[in-house]
Formats: sequence, structure tokens, C-alpha cells
Amino acid sequence: MEKKLNLNGYKCPILVNKAPGIPIIFLHGLSYNIEIWQRIGITDLLDTKCVPYLALDMPYGKKSLCKPKTRNIEKNVVFTHDAIKNIFNNSLPPVLVGANIGGNIALHFAARFPTKGLILIGPARALDENLTQTYNNFNFPSTIIWGSEDTIIASEDMRTLTDKLPNSKLFVYKNAKHSAYRDEPERFKRDLLELYIKAEN
Repeated sequence: MEKKLNLNGYKCPILVNKAPGIPIIFLHGLSYNIEIWQRIGITDLLDTKCVPYLALDMPYGKKSLCKPKTRNIEKNVVFTHDAIKNIFNNSLPPVLVGANIGGNIALHFAARFPTKGLILIGPARALDENLTQTYNNFNFPSTIIWGSEDTIIASEDMRTLTDKLPNSKLFVYKNAKHSAYRDEPERFKRDLLELYIKAEN
């Protein structure tokens, strides 16, 4: 269901399914908005499986309809946290799915708030020192996805990130670009469900 969220001075479109269970939170990349999750069919899949989710049009997005805009990390992390609390009340800690800058926000969120799992697609600035010093505390499964044709994020950085994150796996999507989930949506759906099952157990 598409709605508008009016929170902390931000007015942002959201896609939400309030089913019972661990919610999945989708944080799009810089050049996208919540439409991308519909376009690749992930929201339809989760609706069918009765999995709770929240896709946020984020204040940092170039094409986001969220107003006002900001790329401030702290403001985006707080907005994400407060949006989850607002929609799901006192639900279980979430699984976060973050692409590019969304991956960076997801990592900052997990460093501060209870989290059940992460899926990171070509996350930006994931090796910043202020983040990496928190990774030993990540006691949940993480999946890192990188497209072999990604010209923005280096493969070496993703391998280093995999080494630094406890209980993490790196999946390389061959012939996929920076937005690997868009290029390989069926594989992405399988990888998401696999991580979600791990987070539930």
C-alpha cells in the first residue's frame, strides 16, 4: 500500500505492508526512489508471502519525492529509525536493504540500533573509519551484493567489507552494473529471502 508519511518535518511517499514478523526496510540508491522496488517485483513478492516491509522515499534521493531534501547522514538515520517506529510501533528489529548511499545509511543505522540483518548493494563509503570500528558488534547475518560491471564501487572494497563484517557473504552478480539488484532481480529476490530466513532463526 502506498502512503504518505509526515514525520519530523519530512513528507515522504512510502510503500508498506503491516504483516506480522520481522520488517524489511528498503533504502534506495541516490538516483532512485521507492518505485524501483515495485519495478523489480520485490514488493509484490513480499505481499504474496505476507512479509512486512517498509520502502521509504528517502530525503537524500535525487528523484525522491520526499520533502525537504538532505544528504546529512545523521538526519537520514534518525528519519529511518523514527519511520520504522512510527509504522511498526514496537515491532522486532528490522532487516535493512540498502543500495549505494542507502547501504551507507543502513550501516550507520545498524551501528546504533538493534538490527536483524543487512543486505547491502554496492554500499557507499562502507569502509569509513567511524563505521568499521563498530563492525565487530554486528551479531547478525549480512549479505553484500556487488555487480561485476560496477564502475563506482571497487571489488576490493567489497571484499574488505566482507572480511570486516562478522557472519557476512559476498555475492558477485556477473555482468551486472552498480544497481546489481535491478540487473538481476530474480537472483536478488532469492538472496533476499535467504537472508530473511536466516534473520528469523
